[in-house]
Amino acid sequence: MDLTKKTVHYTQEGKTVFDRFYLDEDYNVPEQKEAVQRIVYSSAKLKTEDVRPVENYVKVTGKAYYKILYMTQGETTLSVLEGKIPFEEMIYAENDGEETFFIRNERTEFTVSVVHSRKLTLRVAAEMELGRERMRDEELTTDAESDFPVYKKRQKNKKPLLVACDVYRPAAVEQLRVLAEQIGVPMYSEPDSKNPVKIAENAIQEAKAKGYDVVIVDTAGRLAVDEEMMNEIAAIKKAINPNEILFVVDSMTGQDAVNTAKEFNERLDFNGVVLTKLDGDTRGGAALSIRSVVNKPIKFVGTGEKLDAIDQFHPSRMSDRILGMGDIVSLVERAQEQYDEEEAKRLQKKIAKNQFDFNDFLSQIAQIKKMGNLKDLASMIPGVGKAIKDIDIDDNAFKSIEAIIYSMTPAERSNPALLNGSRRQRIAKGSGTNIQEVNRLLKQFDQTRKMMKMVTGSKMGKMMPKMK
Repeated sequence: MDLTKKTVHYTQEGKTVFDRFYLDEDYNVPEQKEAVQRIVYSSAKLKTEDVRPVENYVKVTGKAYYKILYMTQGETTLSVLEGKIPFEEMIYAENDGEETFFIRNERTEFTVSVVHSRKLTLRVAAEMELGRERMRDEELTTDAESDFPVYKKRQKNKKPLLVACDVYRPAAVEQLRVLAEQIGVPMYSEPDSKNPVKIAENAIQEAKAKGYDVVIVDTAGRLAVDEEMMNEIAAIKKAINPNEILFVVDSMTGQDAVNTAKEFNERLDFNGVVLTKLDGDTRGGAALSIRSVVNKPIKFVGTGEKLDAIDQFHPSRMSDRILGMGDIVSLVERAQEQYDEEEAKRLQKKIAKNQFDFNDFLSQIAQIKKMGNLKDLASMIPGVGKAIKDIDIDDNAFKSIEAIIYSMTPAERSNPALLNGSRRQRIAKGSGTNIQEVNRLLKQFDQTRKMMKMVTGSKMGKMMPKMK
């Protein structure tokens, strides 16, 4: 492989931190203002003035600016009250001193209660999403020639570029753009061009100029009987000379998928097949037939509509799924993709000291969610797939747990022992749950922490870091 490299400076984003806090204030209506009859409208917006790390916390200061529109006594006129509430929030976020923090997103809910005509009670419920980043230097490949196949971005540490060459289907380019934004991959397009061959050629030049080492060209869907479209795809192949051509086919089309694969292979001599909608074809018959007819490997399969529902094709694992035996290997691989060795070491130390807290709990939930759809994950466990076939597992199953934790103060998350009866009542109200759900979570958390402490302290726990 011949590589051309250069060193670039860039910012690397770290794990996002979420925080929820409340601002409460009693407000006395100024003498120059008329008395309040009823509230018509109210709004509040946060204005952050400073974000800075302080040991293992991030100190965020600013003000909540609010406006209140009310009807005066006698329901005769409307009047406005304006003001601000200063805030200083300490958000737990372990850092090494080399990271900078910023406010990625924030949301407020503002409620106003009338105590009497000249006194109001104000409450701002604020949710804050805190981003972090650090400067990095990295040597990037600016040009490469290789027959190395295209695999997952994260696993192979690639720098890909998506190319929109579907100029026929309405909104196809925009759809690819949305997808690219969701997975964090740049996209090349020429909205005013209707020449996919030229677009593909220009994209290759763009990739070489900007250091992208994998270019994925998305072409329009077509039928083998459409001679003009088949000539076009052949022209794209000739123009860019790709290392790999993947034929994408709907497995639900059955025998038609086989016939289409045969025609495309004769024209393009593709390298492999991507089977979609395999979740709807439990027999996997199309996979077997295509492999037999075109003698090309099935490289990837799509098993759902979401971004995490694409996997490398493994014949043995597919046969296990077909027979209802699960796919524990794929489940382990998904877990490994989210495995962070440094984070694991940090957690092990905290567990050993019985310091595992709700911040760590949130981090673990986030890792589980990144692994994909909960029902798909459960179906990979041997013996479970058939049992849950007709059962809906809500992807939002963690939402109430997260809401309860986000309703805690930073101090409460770090030290659950602070959670007395009054604090639990406040958390239940703030999270939209009830006291029973809060108590249940705290009990489960306490049991989990004790179990983790026992495991870590055992010989098995001491062996775990050595296992690969």
